[in-house]
Amino acid sequence: MAEPAVSLLAHPFMRNAYLAGTAIAVLAGLVGYFVVLRSQVFTGDALSHVAFTGALAALAAGIDARLGLFAATIAVGAGMAVIGRNGRADDVVTGTVFAWVLGVGVLMLTLYTTSNSTGNSAAGVNVLFGSIFGLSAGQARFAAVLASVLVLVVLAGARPLLFASVDDAVAAARGVPVRVLGVGFLAVVGATAAEATQAVGALLLLGLLAAPAGAALRLTSRPYRAMWLSAGLAVASMWIGLGLSYAVPRLPPSFSILAVATAVYLAASVGPAVAAVAGRATTAFSRPAPPAPAGAGERQTAPGSRTSSRARRADRPPR
Repeated sequence: MAEPAVSLLAHPFMRNAYLAGTAIAVLAGLVGYFVVLRSQVFTGDALSHVAFTGALAALAAGIDARLGLFAATIAVGAGMAVIGRNGRADDVVTGTVFAWVLGVGVLMLTLYTTSNSTGNSAAGVNVLFGSIFGLSAGQARFAAVLASVLVLVVLAGARPLLFASVDDAVAAARGVPVRVLGVGFLAVVGATAAEATQAVGALLLLGLLAAPAGAALRLTSRPYRAMWLSAGLAVASMWIGLGLSYAVPRLPPSFSILAVATAVYLAASVGPAVAAVAGRATTAFSRPAPPAPAGAGERQTAPGSRTSSRARRADRPPR
């Protein structure tokens, strides 16, 4: 068991992938818990398309794609929270920004492909589907450090954010700055989307945000336990997915990671119901049969009937 793990980590690209992937998964699990709790999964999906547009805009301008990733996702995430009510981007705001950003992305793709005619199509594909095996040591360390800082930010604001997520009216009445928290939270979601894009791509990052958190919320109703369980499931999905892609090179890492995360969510959704049905069936088969009532098996006869008279005569002693 230890030998395959040592062999796997002997490759620099796998060490870089595990270093960046672990930190990104912890961040995505923690942030995803609040995204699902606040019913803002659609907002996370919109930010994934913002990541695509921002990266392509940076590439079209000839600068580092990560700069466009973080600038666009943080700015648009905070902007949607400002437009929305109480710092939450509702469906109308999210849908409008979603469509507009996707249109801008098409424009950036056109500008990028026309200005870079050869040898650059892979950059756009990497933005869409991730390239965690292509991270250099410096890029992996940067991603891990930035994710660690964002994790600390989330943990620092976890208690008031949880209060505002459960009941924002009561939280506002108790003096919690609900609107400021909402704007700051969507800015962090934007930065998380930019981080996760490097691992699983802009199109698939929503799975890393939503699937582990959804599974955790189905497995426990205790808030802090669910928050850390979400982070643990995201890390497990990342580790297992990277291992699968290493063992089977034809499997892209983004597919493997999201496949494991989806399987975990399905198991958490269906597993308790299947276990309950199996438990009831086992109890029914193992339950002892109720004792038979007294006189059961004897022939019952109605008083005054012919059969009853014959029975009384048979019991009468001979003269």
